[in-house]
Amino acid sequence: MNSLMGQYFGRMRSLMNNKELSARIRFLLQDTLELRENNWVPRKAFIDNGPKTLHQIRQDAVKDLGVFIPVPMSQGMRMDFFLESPFMPNRMKLDRETLGGLADMFGQMPGGGIGTGPGVIQDRYSPTMVRHRTNPLFNGHGAHGAHGGHGAPPPQTQFEAGPKSFVKSNQVQSQHFLNQNQNHMAQQQVQSKDTPPRFSKKGQLNADEISLRPAQSFLLNKNQIPKLQPQIPTMMPSSTQPPRTQTPPLGQPPQLGLKTNPPPIQEKPQKTNKKPPPSKEELLKMTEAVVTEYLNSKNLTEAVGGAREMKAPKHFLPEMLSKIIVCSLDRPDEDKEHASTLIHALRTEGLVTGENFMQAFLNVLDQCPKIELDVPLVKSYLAQFAARAVIAELVGVAELAHPLENGTHFPLFLLCLQQAAKLKDREWLTDLFQQSKVNMQKMLPEIDQNKDRMLEILEGKGLSFLFPLLKLEKELLKQIKADPSPQSIYKWIKDNISPKRHTDKGFVNILMTSFLQFISQELCVTEGDEQLSAPPKDQLEQEKQLLLAFKPVMQKFLHDHTELQVSALYALQVHCNASAFPKGMLLRYFVNFYDMEIIEEEAFLAWKEDITQEFPGKGKSLFQVNQWLTWLETAEEEESEEEAD
Repeated sequence: MNSLMGQYFGRMRSLMNNKELSARIRFLLQDTLELRENNWVPRKAFIDNGPKTLHQIRQDAVKDLGVFIPVPMSQGMRMDFFLESPFMPNRMKLDRETLGGLADMFGQMPGGGIGTGPGVIQDRYSPTMVRHRTNPLFNGHGAHGAHGGHGAPPPQTQFEAGPKSFVKSNQVQSQHFLNQNQNHMAQQQVQSKDTPPRFSKKGQLNADEISLRPAQSFLLNKNQIPKLQPQIPTMMPSSTQPPRTQTPPLGQPPQLGLKTNPPPIQEKPQKTNKKPPPSKEELLKMTEAVVTEYLNSKNLTEAVGGAREMKAPKHFLPEMLSKIIVCSLDRPDEDKEHASTLIHALRTEGLVTGENFMQAFLNVLDQCPKIELDVPLVKSYLAQFAARAVIAELVGVAELAHPLENGTHFPLFLLCLQQAAKLKDREWLTDLFQQSKVNMQKMLPEIDQNKDRMLEILEGKGLSFLFPLLKLEKELLKQIKADPSPQSIYKWIKDNISPKRHTDKGFVNILMTSFLQFISQELCVTEGDEQLSAPPKDQLEQEKQLLLAFKPVMQKFLHDHTELQVSALYALQVHCNASAFPKGMLLRYFVNFYDMEIIEEEAFLAWKEDITQEFPGKGKSLFQVNQWLTWLETAEEEESEEEAD
């Protein structure tokens, strides 16, 4: 065991001499080695070294020198107050008899103190009074104690000037310190002549020797200070005593007590009696009251003002509009119109938006099964609100159509269009509908999403005027079957279709679709029949001859119009998709259109790059003609290079 310990400490000794280690570690190793050599008895420096409390320092001073530094009379009163006060920390309370005995011992010392050099601790029990003996105020106080009180009375402290009840409670306990201090001051006057110069010099206070010790108030716990402030009386000068100045004269011991001026009291802000915001039920009742009053009085300004005073939050605005609509559903049409006027006025004032109206519109739609029990025509009435909103440009046709796609709440969208045409006119609605780019087939139930069924439904609702070309498609096909000659077809188009429609994409689509349907019927190719093999040569030749027959008419409307040529290609794509893409059909038509110069290269490439999803079958179409389109791009580049050479 000893050998192992020797190895350990040998290793520690080698590390102690290693200069690569920090000095702190090497010194710690050295201390450990020395401690072992000293039989593990620590040095006195390690025992005595360390922080000490003020009480320990005072005990050491009494033990080593047999002296203690007393405090002046005025400060004795203050010390007495803090020692006996209920808010004084226990660790700061000292035995009064011990202090009294130490004061007597100090009075017998020739120097009266231990000096002010380094290492001397001066606290509130030992302030710098040794240096203050030569100031007039202190000497006057000492003379008063020696000659029976004929001198000027000492200035009162802030506690002595307080109520008598306060001083009386501490009078007996403080008299002991008062007498001792007065006797000591008288003896000090006699002994001052024999005092060495170095001690008398220290009794003077220069401007550069002002004590930097913090006031006694800093020794208190911050949590106790507010409790002290109400108990400190306001200090007023006595009639028999001269008033004290705010700042003590030079040489007077600094005041170490608490400040007499309490900090300003921070008043709590008064609570404002804010009313809580109204609940949803209260807002609904307020809305119903405003709408009912408006429909009875027809006072729009007052109704708008009432809605503004409600200060409804944004999330409640759809509920408010829903309430306006529902409140007028069972009233006459005139009241429904006034309710719409109120909604539009709220939009004009910036209180509601078109989005709020659409949310309200859909909310009422969700309530339709319940409302229909009392108002069977609720959807027709809602269509009136929607139509007036479209006319007032509160919402657009596309915004209205989006939540109603795929036959949702069918036929509500068609009823909205009916009411709009009734409230305004057909031409305005036709232009507005075409600008909206709404696909009417998607507005129908999935089972009815085809042109024939759509035209039938629109004719039944009186809305076929929205698609003048759709009706034209059947009539044009009948004309082609009656007389397929180019001259007869062109004459019929010129007589039955307005010239402004000739450059319309819809017209070109119908024209191409009519030609393709006629050719398929002549070749006995029906829609939906998938052909796994290519048709015979005579059938291919007949197909080509029919295209050549219609070439003059197609060139008349497609020449120099790339966009219209792209529309013609989309018509061909839809026709092939409806026929389940017979083998080689799309490629044959692409080649024939290119060879016959019906459609130009730019139109083919534009169709390839276009990514619209409006027409079905684009993916399969590209798969069938992609190789040919690649050849077309290469041939066009070669021609461009030859022209450049």
